[in-house]
Amino acid sequence: MAKLPQVSGRETIKALQKTGFIIIHQRGSHVKLSRNIGNQKQTVIVPMQKILKKGTLRNGILKPINLSVDEFMKLLKK
Repeated sequence: MAKLPQVSGRETIKALQKTGFIIIHQRGSHVKLSRNIGNQKQTVIVPMQKILKKGTLRNGILKPINLSVDEFMKLLKK
């Protein structure tokens, strides 16, 4: 497994949009994104910070949507 990069909330949102997530709404500094996979709806909230903490990125964003660190790194490079 690759090491998590230091990314901003904006970079994370751009990467997630490449996987089909769309921005639902924003409240303060948090953006809510959602996508449908089959009959399952996945929702994730991304804080708009300059640098996301690695625990927030791994446990709060990537794990709930079943996205590996390697897949996320590939999305950042596209």
